[in-house]
Amino acid sequence: MIDLSINPEALAKAVTRARERNIVIPTFKQMADPSAIPAEVRAKLGGVGLWDVDPINLFRINWHNEPKETGGGYGGVNFLELPSSLTGTPARVIGVVGKWFPTGAHKVGAAFGCLAPRLVTGQFDPSSQKAVWPSTGNYCRGGAYDSALLGCESIAILPEGMSQERFDWLETMAGEVIKTPGSESNVKEIFDKCWELRNSGQDLVIFNQFDELGNYLWHHEITGRAMAEVLEHVMGPSDRYRGLAVTTGSAGTIASGDYLKKLFPTSKIAASEALQCPTLLQNGFGAHRIEGIGDKHVPWIHNVKNTDLVMAIDDNASMAISRLFNEPAGKRYLADQGIDESLIAQLDLLGISGVANMLSAIKLAKWYELDEHDIVLTVFTDSMALYASRLREMNEELGPLSTQQAAVTHERHLLGTSTDHMDELDYPSRRRVHNLKYFTWVEQQGKTFDEIQAQWYDEDYWNGVPACAEQLDGLIEEFNARVAAQ
Repeated sequence: MIDLSINPEALAKAVTRARERNIVIPTFKQMADPSAIPAEVRAKLGGVGLWDVDPINLFRINWHNEPKETGGGYGGVNFLELPSSLTGTPARVIGVVGKWFPTGAHKVGAAFGCLAPRLVTGQFDPSSQKAVWPSTGNYCRGGAYDSALLGCESIAILPEGMSQERFDWLETMAGEVIKTPGSESNVKEIFDKCWELRNSGQDLVIFNQFDELGNYLWHHEITGRAMAEVLEHVMGPSDRYRGLAVTTGSAGTIASGDYLKKLFPTSKIAASEALQCPTLLQNGFGAHRIEGIGDKHVPWIHNVKNTDLVMAIDDNASMAISRLFNEPAGKRYLADQGIDESLIAQLDLLGISGVANMLSAIKLAKWYELDEHDIVLTVFTDSMALYASRLREMNEELGPLSTQQAAVTHERHLLGTSTDHMDELDYPSRRRVHNLKYFTWVEQQGKTFDEIQAQWYDEDYWNGVPACAEQLDGLIEEFNARVAAQ
């Protein structure tokens, strides 16, 4: 469970730091429903840029931000629905959009979910301790940003093979950036660096998105509720919500499927990964190019017992579609196919992992032979604004995208999406995937045998995480009251 025990001495220091920097911490209730945010906060946002290092932007850690670079307020949840002429399935494929978070990705919310419990209990003292953010990309960006708002030192850890845009931005935000060997699939090297830092004698706290249940909590309570709001908005009388399909990454986002299953008990949850590293599907390993979905292990916070399908996405498809959606020849081809130009102009809202998520949703729809009354949800984690260097690299390697190549990509990788590399999990299959946690978390990372057993056998384990939200909000409100007291 999430530890909410109080360290009074460090808490007093955290309160002082927040008072010095004029910081107010948003509650989970306010992040889920911005109408609960005070009017004076809304007024201050009117003159603040979305990425500005201003503590008021903590109140932009939600799915309801107006899609503006500067001065935006709140509206409905940002989402994009893709037509069957693009996806090749009659089912309605809808993705909530992450670009309009500070840092341009929803992982800043996951970082907050890990930081907030430690901050308001005094388990993390921003005046003296360094915050360490191990990640394969966007999470450490979000953590460095949250740390900058608090005025505390941060260390970002990510593989050296990540996009240059990530490193360029982190150099301006994090106190230290550590590049570990490899790329997406080299998560163990990140964990090894964390152990090295733990043993270095530095005063630091490691916020590991792969095992911090605050990550699960944030997505269950915030992303899950945002998705439910989208469904309420788009569903007609004959429509059916059928499931969520996302690449697992840290397994934080997939927690939103747990929330939706409580509302729609027959809905499905699909966890996808790169075909080049099929850990869930085949106990496999390898390297891949779908940035942000680190593999070769099963995250501690993945509720495998609630997962219905696993599937693999070819990274060649994700990369090719990224070109189709963003290169001039690809856009012209899609327009010639009758795709609405207003939609084409928004396809850059899908970063590389967003494209993989879209393909995952299409595969789920085809697996269950869904029709035009069926809705599949997914997440467009970040936008191509974070991957311009990847487009340049592909152009240098492959030459400019031609109309013929655009047509092949659309036919092969979108309209031709198949149900290959999928497995519908029965009870023993789920147990097989869950058991893979043992080798990473119990043998290597210090988790206990009792807790891994509780994750599988104790029905209260996963339900107990969202049950912490009300108590955590109470602690946030107490923290804010102490900050405001003179």
